[in-house]
Amino acid sequence: MEKRSFFIVGKHAVIEALKNPKRQVKRVFLTEESKKIIHRNSPKKDLLKNIKIHFKNKKELDNYSKKDQIMHQGFVAEVENLENIELKEYIKERKNFTFACLDEVTDPRNIGSIIRSAASFNIDGIIVKERHFPDESKIMYKSASGCMEHINIFKVSNINTTLKYLREKNFWVYGFDSKSQKDFTKIKLSGNVVLLFGSEGYGISKHTEKYSDFLVKINISDKVESLNISNCASIVFHYINNNKVI
Repeated sequence: MEKRSFFIVGKHAVIEALKNPKRQVKRVFLTEESKKIIHRNSPKKDLLKNIKIHFKNKKELDNYSKKDQIMHQGFVAEVENLENIELKEYIKERKNFTFACLDEVTDPRNIGSIIRSAASFNIDGIIVKERHFPDESKIMYKSASGCMEHINIFKVSNINTTLKYLREKNFWVYGFDSKSQKDFTKIKLSGNVVLLFGSEGYGISKHTEKYSDFLVKINISDKVESLNISNCASIVFHYINNNKVI
């Protein structure tokens, strides 16, 4: 049975998809200049080998991105989703995992930015609720800037059940809550860790909060009420990448 396909746009999103041997790229829509850019980006390997290429001008490509109000940069591709990764199987491979978990984060720009930061700072994967994850969003792929190809996405049916399972498997869950009194940088992080982030408007839901071992916060100026969720994640990922005890 053939998988459902969808479109992604943007230079980095398309080029990284072409580089990923696990990603099925059905066809690409390019300008003459964007084809040259692909070859310059990877001179030792023909990324377009066996790929159906349709040449379009900029105005024709606008039809694939103007609804979402994003820039295609001369790059559009029709792709299939990657194979789903089973979290329970994945954690059998080794120890000292660091996962991010998104509790009802729904904005595709925020999710894309979090994916980009997670890949940049060596987070092992992102746990998301399957029905809240916009896995065919052009905006998310564009915001992730190619990093969808470099991060494990674990789609689960129930966040609370997943957190409960991970705690039973010796994971520590750190929930980020601006009302907490604990600065996350004052806690010694080691072993298997889950970094739990709540929704853009309401934070971690009360029921999900019960599955946190610690509630922590990022210290910011009293003049500012809060940070955007993707900014929070970037700060935390960067700190942990440099300070987690293995």
